[in-house]
Amino acid sequence: MDAPVDVFSSWYPVLPDATIGQLRTFPTNYFPFVTMQSTIAFIGAGLIASGALAQNVPAAAQIVNQKTFNVLASVPPPAQANDSTVFLWPGVTQESLTAKPFHIYDDEFYDVIGSNPSLTLIASSESDPIFHEAVTWFPPKDEVFFVQNAGAPAAGTGLNKSSIIQKISLAEAEAVRNGTLDAATVTIVNTSNPQVINPNGGTNYKGQIIFAGEGQGPNVASALYVMNPQAPYNTTTLLNNYFGRQFNSLNDLVVHPRNGDLYFTDTLYGYLQDFRPVPGLRNQVYRYNFVTGAVTVVADDFTLPNGITFSPDGNRAYVTDTGIALGFYGRNLSSPASVYSFDVNKDGTWQNRKTFAYVPSFIPDGVHTDSKGRVYSGCGDGVHVWNTSGKLIGKIYTGTVAANFQFAGKGRMIITGQTKLFYVTLAASGAPLA
Repeated sequence: MDAPVDVFSSWYPVLPDATIGQLRTFPTNYFPFVTMQSTIAFIGAGLIASGALAQNVPAAAQIVNQKTFNVLASVPPPAQANDSTVFLWPGVTQESLTAKPFHIYDDEFYDVIGSNPSLTLIASSESDPIFHEAVTWFPPKDEVFFVQNAGAPAAGTGLNKSSIIQKISLAEAEAVRNGTLDAATVTIVNTSNPQVINPNGGTNYKGQIIFAGEGQGPNVASALYVMNPQAPYNTTTLLNNYFGRQFNSLNDLVVHPRNGDLYFTDTLYGYLQDFRPVPGLRNQVYRYNFVTGAVTVVADDFTLPNGITFSPDGNRAYVTDTGIALGFYGRNLSSPASVYSFDVNKDGTWQNRKTFAYVPSFIPDGVHTDSKGRVYSGCGDGVHVWNTSGKLIGKIYTGTVAANFQFAGKGRMIITGQTKLFYVTLAASGAPLA
């Protein structure tokens, strides 16, 4: 029997030891299901070029024939096969999956990856999850900012100290890719007046970066901060309350491409990771108007709303719900690991909520669209990609949790994998920046 593996130790630390053992160990006769970090593989054998998929497959890509696993000889119960396990069938190894990390589920994925995509590990940390979220490209200096995991025991962040903001140079990322540099330099960004406390989400806004800070304890409220992306990295607080009441744990945010308002999610992860008080508001999506300062609620009825983004034309909103992952308090396998879509009205309100996608591998955390409106989300085994109808067309397989990611102009992407940082080159480009 394999040793237990703690899948979430650097992200959402989980269950009591007995339950961890139940969910994360398995008899070898339960193959083809294995734990994520012991195999780190979600898709498997049957990566066969068949039918319409058999085009000129790039050297770093492979085709997934989904019919290969429609019927299995044995399907284990939820204690052995769940969101923290990864699905394999005979003939596939971790090495074969990572050797060709662009996994093609549909012909449409060729337009995403192009003829010569690449995935490069450009920096790593032994145990500290410094590559977490708030991945934000700053074009004037061609740098990408990101933040450390707030609340992770391996980081020591949350209640006693804040997570930090960091950045890398994309020129260095490219140098690692072409073999002229061993690793990209990770630079800590020290903000002040005020300090950004436990940042989690980040987005561009008129040459600045807005961070969502989760807060700290009962007296440091969760807040939105605006930061100058250049030294001295001066900051201002944009918003820290809803009519005098503290937000729970502000998580992610995005500017609407048409009306210019800021939309953001408020959830419970500060509380679920023991560095925020008992929540005092519903878990909701809010809207902030920069001109009037008005704050309104645009959507609720989520378990744990998380990532948020818009289609490039602003007509559709996407919100991830990661209710399955309960921080220090385990998991609820019947709760959402879903992406929801909404129609955005001309006045900026939302309607017609639909289930856009459900993720079998951990959770859909960060979510973004490309210039063509395709939807990407960081999941348990890499970045999943759907077309505008919600059909899974491919994956960028990192072999580890991809908490978040972001495009960095034409044909480039950075993926944050907690203790690993990846640089991607591909054909797709991100939606225009705010």
